[in-house]
Amino acid sequence: MSERNRDGKRSAREALREQRAREQARQRRKRTLIAVTVVAAVLGVGAVIGVVASNHGSGSGAIPGTPAAAPSGATGDGSLVIPVGAADAPSVLTIYEDFRCPACDAFEKQFTPTIHALEDSGQMRTEYHLVTLIDGNLGGDGSLNAANAAACAQDAGKFRAYHDVLYDNQPDEQDDKFGDKDTLLSLAEKVPGLKTAAFTSCVNDGTHDNWVRKSNDAFGKSGFNSTPTVLLNGKSVYGASPALTPDSLKKMVADANKGKPAGTATTTATPTASPSS
Repeated sequence: MSERNRDGKRSAREALREQRAREQARQRRKRTLIAVTVVAAVLGVGAVIGVVASNHGSGSGAIPGTPAAAPSGATGDGSLVIPVGAADAPSVLTIYEDFRCPACDAFEKQFTPTIHALEDSGQMRTEYHLVTLIDGNLGGDGSLNAANAAACAQDAGKFRAYHDVLYDNQPDEQDDKFGDKDTLLSLAEKVPGLKTAAFTSCVNDGTHDNWVRKSNDAFGKSGFNSTPTVLLNGKSVYGASPALTPDSLKKMVADANKGKPAGTATTTATPTASPSS
């Protein structure tokens, strides 16, 4: 066999190996990359990408034998809900969110003032379920660590304020900045009185990590598969047509509350705005 033929066969084999490697890589990407749904949004937010669960990798799966320490005041089945607002409010907004999720950030930036106003007037209670889809899809621990830190803030009675600070300072979803606990502790300084020794220990020790994992497991069994998932009195209202707006949310709540007394109005302190880092 000539040297040229041998080289030709070697090249063909190498090309075949490279093709197979590319195909395997493509299949891996297909299994692990985020599938997206485009949701029409308004008020300057534009098209929003909903993050869809494709797998449950890092940050999900409660660790057997590890206590799932629920944060103070958690409610619902398995104490997996963090409630904000009057317990006797006539309407309930249920939100499944991931602190690394860009679509959740877009939702929060559009709806936060309206949600706070409805909470503070006793018209609505918000029930948060914390999810770790981005950790599972892209790797890292930012969703888990941020959710644990938010649960630690709930222990301190400052969940709402810290929740908003996390979204105000959300990094690019490819940047696992929330995986750095020092970042989460630094952001706590934007909430007056939050960064105490107890909060710092709770964040560093991952006190509520297994509780967050249980919350994510429950989301995986819920029949919902993307964040944010938003329900008003049990009915999905975000991502449907027509698109939900702050005004339409207020109208939906007003219609649902007709003839019902408002809940006990509770004003939750919100931190003075600090420059985003």
